[in-house]
Amino acid sequence: MTDETRKLPGWLKFLLEFGPVLAFFIGYVKLKDMTFTLAGQDYSGFLVVTAAFIPLMVICTGLLWLLTGKLSQMQVMTVVLVVVFGGLSVWLQDERFFKMKPSIIYMLFAAILGFGLMRGQSYLSGVMGDALPMRPEGWMILTRRMALFFVALALANEAIWRLTDTDTWVNFKTFGLPLAMMGFFLAQGGLLKAHGIDRDEG
Repeated sequence: MTDETRKLPGWLKFLLEFGPVLAFFIGYVKLKDMTFTLAGQDYSGFLVVTAAFIPLMVICTGLLWLLTGKLSQMQVMTVVLVVVFGGLSVWLQDERFFKMKPSIIYMLFAAILGFGLMRGQSYLSGVMGDALPMRPEGWMILTRRMALFFVALALANEAIWRLTDTDTWVNFKTFGLPLAMMGFFLAQGGLLKAHGIDRDEG
């Protein structure tokens, strides 16, 4: 089966990639003020929603793999860290582990990209090359910017979960992070114009 025949409709790809995050937000809004007693232990609504988010994330990522035949390294790392840190939050009844997960994910991404840059390579081009055809020098510039952007996201997440309430952090995670990512790529228009190539260029 070719990559073309395994390409997902846009709505389905969006649902599988962002559906778990939106479900987490809706669940949190509905259950945040509730406490649940399970096996003699009290769990906040946040922890119950986190416990539901973990298998939902695993299932959606698994469906992406089954339907497309591939997952990016970022997707694999993300689902692993969701399982580990989400599981720790539920097991230890400490929501801080789940809140620091985005910081760790973004710092890992920054470290991986930075390691590639030190080797004179753009690992980002291997992940996004099909979507954004660019010359090598363009990829190096974008990779440097992306690494710094990931560091900024990690620092922002740390500041928000440590200095504000859970409501603010959930809104930041659900809406702030995706909007920041969208804004970052929109801001790269000049770079793409300067270093982009036509798909049929040799």
